[in-house]
Amino acid sequence: MRDVALVGVPLDLGSGRRGTDMGPSALRYAQLQAELESLGYRVTDLGNVSFPVVERLEEGDPRARYADAIVRVCEEVDRAVTAALRQGALPVVLGGDHSLSLGSVAAVIRDRPETGLLWLDAHGDFNTPETSPSGNVHGMVLACLVGLGLPPLVRVGGFGPKLAPQHCALVGTRQLDPGERELLRSSGVRVFTMKDVDRYGVGEVVQRALDAVTDGGKRPLHVSLDLDVVDPAHAPGVATPCAGGLSYREVHLAMELVADSGTLLCMDVVEVNPILDAQNRTARLATGLVASALGKRIF
Repeated sequence: MRDVALVGVPLDLGSGRRGTDMGPSALRYAQLQAELESLGYRVTDLGNVSFPVVERLEEGDPRARYADAIVRVCEEVDRAVTAALRQGALPVVLGGDHSLSLGSVAAVIRDRPETGLLWLDAHGDFNTPETSPSGNVHGMVLACLVGLGLPPLVRVGGFGPKLAPQHCALVGTRQLDPGERELLRSSGVRVFTMKDVDRYGVGEVVQRALDAVTDGGKRPLHVSLDLDVVDPAHAPGVATPCAGGLSYREVHLAMELVADSGTLLCMDVVEVNPILDAQNRTARLATGLVASALGKRIF
């Protein structure tokens, strides 16, 4: 029996709107633990990392808002995920905005430096303080992981960069800021936009991405799933919705292919915003997607 550890990160400092701090509660309310236990996993909920009172924080540099506080939260995420990995569990990190991945990826790479990263997101998350039009850190995370950006963010966990660009693949992208588009083009990160999904099909695109970042299944895999990769028709409760995303079945197929790869080491589920949701629909979808990534099958 495989162990799964749930780690809640009630973080919304990296986003331009409040609400993703309630994402972990919404996912728990959607019966995530029971769903995974029904698949035969032994699930331990480690609770939430501590989180500061937003109203008592200084925003700091407007080019990277709340960066200092985000670093502190992500260091806690790093410690929690590290503890879970050392106990032999597969961590599922419940967000919270995408900034939390600075901590979860730090833990995974320290434990297994050869790990590849699959990043499913409507956005590139490849801004730096110089290119970001908003200063929102959740739009800088992937750049930080490959060594670009504000040094304290790059060095969460005490080291950086975390990954070589060729070990990262971005899938489902359809909205990029001008500066991050240029950075991505020159970065070496593999980018599969919705045009690629439309042209080749989601199965082909996700398999190419998985093969690239895991070297054909030889490397372990970290999946970072931003629910805004899904079309808002199916996932309305996200911080930054963007039309034209993956359908219900397409995103489930993506997660089923992750399960088929047999390489999953850790998973982030981020940007669920219950304030913007309808009857917890997005968290219920997210619960099903985690189950698919961990092996739930139709037949």
